[in-house]
Amino acid sequence: MFDLSRLGAWRDLAFFDADLPAIAAKLASEDRTILPPAAQVFGALERTQPDDVRVVILGQDPYPQVGKADGIAFSIPDTYPRPNRRDSLDNIRGELHADLGILRRGTSLHDWPDKGVLMLNCLALTVPEGKAGGHRSLGWKTLTGQVLARLAGHPRAYLLWGADAHKAAAEVDPAQNFKLQSSHPSPLGWKKTGTHFEAFHGSKPFSRSNAWLRSMGHEAINWDEPEGL
Repeated sequence: MFDLSRLGAWRDLAFFDADLPAIAAKLASEDRTILPPAAQVFGALERTQPDDVRVVILGQDPYPQVGKADGIAFSIPDTYPRPNRRDSLDNIRGELHADLGILRRGTSLHDWPDKGVLMLNCLALTVPEGKAGGHRSLGWKTLTGQVLARLAGHPRAYLLWGADAHKAAAEVDPAQNFKLQSSHPSPLGWKKTGTHFEAFHGSKPFSRSNAWLRSMGHEAINWDEPEGL
């Protein structure tokens, strides 16, 4: 079902031999359409190798609409019809504009992983069509834990949007890493605050992570679209 040849160094994680076969068997017995397509399920890992990761953004699970999920958390193909109502990606792009003055026209975020931003859904990498959260109990969270453990050896910036991301990255050391916990960028949560997190709206995650990267002697992330788009 899955081609693991493009995983590079991530292929060494125990998950792929110990846990993925059981998940794949459950997916094979699924009578609903599984999203995203199998070739895109591990897109986030394929595009950003462990040693290249400078920023980690954790999502929840893929979009449950055919053609919308593309293997990169929060990203939507530019060809997918946009709804009239505001959604999480609109709020992310709005915060980017307010933070850095960058106005992204497209909805695909595939250039961010290529720049060292790991954008991984932390609860599940698959979803049945029309059933948000439908595969959260399959065991995908084991992979998330192993990915974060693999990254723990070097300081990185973690942008944790929403309670699920906070929980998944609970063991990330804020003394060693830049760890920004905020509410989820969804329309229902983007302005919420809590005891241990700030509102996504106004949190300036892009400039703050870049400032930290520079303080560590690393190149900042260019959050803008590639030239020519």
